[in-house]
Amino acid sequence: MLLYPAIDVAGGRAVRLRQGRFEDETVYADDPLSAAWDWVEQGARALHVVDLDGARAGSPAALEHLERIARDAGVPVQYGGGLRTLEACERAIEGGAARIVLGTAAFTDMDLLDGAVARFGDRVVVSVDVRGGEVASAGWTQSTGLDPEGVIERLQDRGVRSFVYTNVDRDGMLDGIDADEVWRIAGAVRGRFVYSGGIGSLDDLRALAGLRAVNLSGAIVGRALYERRFTVAEGQAVLDG
Repeated sequence: MLLYPAIDVAGGRAVRLRQGRFEDETVYADDPLSAAWDWVEQGARALHVVDLDGARAGSPAALEHLERIARDAGVPVQYGGGLRTLEACERAIEGGAARIVLGTAAFTDMDLLDGAVARFGDRVVVSVDVRGGEVASAGWTQSTGLDPEGVIERLQDRGVRSFVYTNVDRDGMLDGIDADEVWRIAGAVRGRFVYSGGIGSLDDLRALAGLRAVNLSGAIVGRALYERRFTVAEGQAVLDG
């Protein structure tokens, strides 16, 4: 399992939201690249970059930062936020993204999803963001009324094999994970998935690793790293162990 430090970009800065709420934002670095360097120096093997402005606007707004991070950080970068056209997906790939993360578009535009999977294959990841037990879209601001397991099943039928699963209610709260929820999602995913939401301590990472879910390939961590609750190296060692 990989630990993915999160770099959420808004207004050109690295920030973190609480429960996906844009009005509850904390700025942690004026330059997202400096955050990337910090994580890589601590031992990060990959990075998770989210374009928050793009997620709200519906088109990428942080490609410049993606390009700088992908060029200078020296580790694979997965990038999402506002990727709602094939052109936007191509621009992200050209900008250095090792994997592109689709959110809203995966649920609202089947032609785009099919085209992205056909063109980019395993480099396509779909983000299943869940608030109140239902899948959320449009930068976590709208509920689709859909249950996550059903959504995952339908997406897999269209060729999607990689997912990011986020419990938005727990995101940024540092209150821990729901192991039963993660295990339930593991049962729905036939490919691989990365978990995000609520990780606040090394014990939370131990709980994820202790599930021994063979399709759980990593964990995204944001606020806990920025607030120095543990280092990237310490977190990765737990996942390796």
